[in-house]
Amino acid sequence: MAAMNVANTFVDLPPAPREEPLAQVTRLLDKDGRPFAQFYEANRTAVPLGSVAPIMRKAIVAIEDARFYEHGGLDVRGTLRALLTNTQAGGIKQGGSSLTQQLVKNILVESARSEAERDKARAPNLARKITELRYALALEEKYRKDQILERYLNIAYFGAGAHGVEAAARRFFSTSASRLTLTQAATLAGAVRMPYSTDPSLGRAQQARLKLRRDLVLDRLAGLKQITQQEAAAAKSAPLDLKLRPEPGGCEQSEYPFYCLYVQRELLSNEVFGNTAAQRRARLARGGLTIRTSLDPIAQRAAERAIQKNVDPEDTEVAAEAMVEPLTGRIRAMAASKRFGRNRGNSKNGPKTTFNLAADVAHGGGQGFQAGSTFKVFTLATALQQGWRFGDGFQTPGELVPAQGYRNCAGRAVNDPDSRVLNAGGEGEGGPHSIETGTWKSVNIFYMMLERKVGLCNVVRTAKALGVTRADGGPLKEVPTFTLGVNEMDPVTVAAAFAAFAARGVYCRPLAIQEITGRDGRRTHVPPACEQAIERPVADAVNHVLKGVFDKGTMHGQSIGRPAAGKTGTNNGYTSAWFAGYTPALAAAVSVGDIRGSYRFPLQNVKIGDRYFGSVQGASLPGPIWVESMEPALRRVEPRGFPGPDMSRFGGGHTPGLEKALAEEELRKRRQDGHPMGRRHRRLFEWLLGEGGLEQLLGPPGRRGHHHRGAPRERIRRAARG
Repeated sequence: MAAMNVANTFVDLPPAPREEPLAQVTRLLDKDGRPFAQFYEANRTAVPLGSVAPIMRKAIVAIEDARFYEHGGLDVRGTLRALLTNTQAGGIKQGGSSLTQQLVKNILVESARSEAERDKARAPNLARKITELRYALALEEKYRKDQILERYLNIAYFGAGAHGVEAAARRFFSTSASRLTLTQAATLAGAVRMPYSTDPSLGRAQQARLKLRRDLVLDRLAGLKQITQQEAAAAKSAPLDLKLRPEPGGCEQSEYPFYCLYVQRELLSNEVFGNTAAQRRARLARGGLTIRTSLDPIAQRAAERAIQKNVDPEDTEVAAEAMVEPLTGRIRAMAASKRFGRNRGNSKNGPKTTFNLAADVAHGGGQGFQAGSTFKVFTLATALQQGWRFGDGFQTPGELVPAQGYRNCAGRAVNDPDSRVLNAGGEGEGGPHSIETGTWKSVNIFYMMLERKVGLCNVVRTAKALGVTRADGGPLKEVPTFTLGVNEMDPVTVAAAFAAFAARGVYCRPLAIQEITGRDGRRTHVPPACEQAIERPVADAVNHVLKGVFDKGTMHGQSIGRPAAGKTGTNNGYTSAWFAGYTPALAAAVSVGDIRGSYRFPLQNVKIGDRYFGSVQGASLPGPIWVESMEPALRRVEPRGFPGPDMSRFGGGHTPGLEKALAEEELRKRRQDGHPMGRRHRRLFEWLLGEGGLEQLLGPPGRRGHHHRGAPRERIRRAARG
């Protein structure tokens, strides 16, 4: 009866086991090819048999199936003996599995789609043994012996989390399968039979059992005349000489965790990698992909060091920075002041975060921080596009009450009669301002009025053309204070938008992945996704104005030693602070805010790092971080300047009262600085500030239009030179 049941089971089985692709490690590389993160369901890297040391092949055959190259799918002598014993006992009492049968068992476990299937593949009963026998015969017909051995070496579990011989060689001895020595090969071959009780990472007892298994393999090799008795004795007298190397998985154990998280979320949200989220997760964990990212280790270290120098990881105020390459959109760096990971008990290294503070929600980020005055660049670009010149401007009050005359892109009025907008302390003042001075001094009221003149919706459209989206994924707030940066943003998005100005109006979607190589060796290049978002001459004009932020504006006195442009961002109430800037080669954005909530915890009277701030402004903390990161990031890059603006289109302009205000400012500065004034200079300023002086210099108001070249300050200086 038992024999009849065995025969029926044998006949009823499918002709061959279902073979799923082996789960392999997916690795992330920086742009230079150096790995910095990996994902795996099983720590495995499949290798061809030719990449396995010959002694390793001999050792595994010697201990697991010495007659492997002689018998078919099953070792008849051993199997019949085991089958008779097991049938009489009603279960598995004796082994006898050939190496091919062991491969079958591993295939069934690996391809199981449920815990029930997995348990069935491991069950200690006669039905499992019969299944293995049937499938082993099928595999022997399908593959050559070397192919079976290769598959076995790649699927077998060796312990310590290492699946396959290559992962085991790296985990146990920090080497590769091709370079295994006799003692190392014998150790790994001995581990396969009892991978859990001989796991060397668990302690001395397990290592002692592993050494006994190693010595057994050496004796078997000597008995089969694969090595000499002397070689076996010498190898047995040697210690295990383990060089256990951890194989970290996931972003928490990555060298660059924030960048890792960005790439992971990019893969998991992209339907190219699978139709469902489950398929995409499986491909990341099992797919054996090699993903070359855009990460530049030089820029990455520069960003990390600049942030670490200025902000302590335990501060509740957090700083984050992203660096983006113009004309490609490749994200070269992503850093934050917090350590990445989950808080477990009392962490010695202070609180951690699982959010990517440099990215949006779609890429593992949080809600972001209001971008502040960095948004003024979109109003600036819109005005220049509409024909405004550098010298054009108007009188601005000290406050704007109420904010009226604005319409959103749906055509609805979005006035705020209760709003009261002031010029931020340290970032601008009332009075006459032009496009240039209003930008350099970051004058809130000037930009609110300019936004109304050029149209709120037009400014919103400019921002959207440059890739601006809220960090939380929601719709942009189309409100009068749009130009003051009331939308919460992330550094990657802001850096990519500013990179478009550096690229003369070409916006490129932020790109973290450059190339993907599948387990079959096929490579897929990921090209930049770019488009001309604003006119090239308009971008050149924006660059010309934003260069002045360093020379004459809120970032005066801070420099990276090469041409650069940028914009500070300070919010009303000091809820957050930003700086976004760029050179022709690289753009970067830095944000600072309190992770507990920017409205409840404004950046006032705070200690950040080792400095005390009465209030944090764009130029006081984000600006220095930007400078201290960009200088080393660009050290190996040849300096380049920006193309000059089209002065026939953007030069000149007129702002009533601006020339007199500039003259008064110049005189005030000289007095404050204690600079002596010669008789000619004193007479000049008295003449300028007196009645008719400016009119004599510039001509009557009706003739001061767009045809008058040169900035007011330069005209005054030319007059001073006589």
